[in-house]
Amino acid sequence: MPSLVLGVFYVLLMISWTARAYADPAEPCSFAAVDGTISLADAVNRTLCANPKARGAWERIKVRAAAVRVARESYWPNAGIKAAETESRTRTLVKDDRLLDTSANDLYPAASLSLNWVLFDFGLRANQLESARDLLAAAQANLDLTLQQVFLQAAGDFYDAQAAQASTDAAEEIERLTQRSVAAAHLRVDKGAAPLSDELQAQTAYASAVVTRARAAAELKSKLGALAGDMGIEPDRSFTVPLADTSEPEARGVTEAVHELIEVAKRTHPSVRLAERSLAAAIADERAARAHGRPSIALVGGLSRSNESLTPSLGSPTVPGSVSNKTVAIQIDVPISDALWKRGQIAEAHAQVEVQQQELEGTEQQVAQDVWKSYVELQADTDNLENSRVLLESARSSLEATKRRYEGGVGNILELLSSQTAYANALQQRIRAFSDWRYARMALGASLGRLGLSAIE
Repeated sequence: MPSLVLGVFYVLLMISWTARAYADPAEPCSFAAVDGTISLADAVNRTLCANPKARGAWERIKVRAAAVRVARESYWPNAGIKAAETESRTRTLVKDDRLLDTSANDLYPAASLSLNWVLFDFGLRANQLESARDLLAAAQANLDLTLQQVFLQAAGDFYDAQAAQASTDAAEEIERLTQRSVAAAHLRVDKGAAPLSDELQAQTAYASAVVTRARAAAELKSKLGALAGDMGIEPDRSFTVPLADTSEPEARGVTEAVHELIEVAKRTHPSVRLAERSLAAAIADERAARAHGRPSIALVGGLSRSNESLTPSLGSPTVPGSVSNKTVAIQIDVPISDALWKRGQIAEAHAQVEVQQQELEGTEQQVAQDVWKSYVELQADTDNLENSRVLLESARSSLEATKRRYEGGVGNILELLSSQTAYANALQQRIRAFSDWRYARMALGASLGRLGLSAIE
């Protein structure tokens, strides 16, 4: 059974895009102007509606659905009506007997109705319809896959923006710490308890912190611009993202064994379903190519009537009249050239089947690798949440102790600056650990083909 991916988003987008085709306003993709703070759910929703790849994937579904309709219509009979108003000028000359010569000028109507209904064709139309249906299913799987990729991209950019915001806040904190260190060093220098080099080194550290803070602010603007681009708005639009939750999440590991996850993903992942349906369509195309050289049985019929004037006998003048004809037949068409001259098409179709078989195997291998990679990274990022917490607490305690020692006249400036640098690094690692962990959860869901609203919650 196909995986249920993106849940409500998927349904809302389908309703929205279909409604637009009938000039009905689409509520799910109608948003107010971006202003203030934007949530992850809102960012993802806007991105899914604005992304050209998602829209293109939906349009391809409409193309494939139309192809299925065309294949179904091939089962219906072909009927045609012809009507004509004919002007006829006829002159008959009889050799050696001019008395039998005749001439006639006539203007008469004529009409005909024809019918051709293929009743049996040894699988040509059936395989063409099956191929069209498989390609439609492949297009649906491609939309599923595209939505997950767009979802993951939006979530990743959102988390990057949150991490950039946290890094900016951390850089501002380090800037304040180094500024206080400058003040403390200046006080000790004034008292003669420390050399001038202490104050100069503290000022250097402060200047470096200012540069770091400025770079962090620029990085934040860049990340917000990338998120704005995802949502289809101008990169200079003013908005913010909420501060990341830094509370320790409940320790929840992946309860399923990685082997089970891989096996499930190889059956249900949208990319695998896409490859499977593409292979099925190629097989149907090969069968259809072979059916081109087989006979077909059709019901044919016709009805015609013409009011053309008639000549009763040679040499007689024309008289008003009409000619009507009715035909019904069973027609058997046995193509000879198709079986001989279209062997190249059969070979091409068979080669395409082999290509799609290799594509399916490669897709299954890639899915397995992606699941394993995401699984390992999530496990490592989960462990690093605790490791980064311990590191940050240790660095904060060391900084506080060093500050007290230096302000008390015991420590030295190098020790203080070293502890400030260690604390700044620990802050950044803590921020990155949370961001990596959140993204890793999303990435594992995408690799399994299960990315949905529950990942946001």
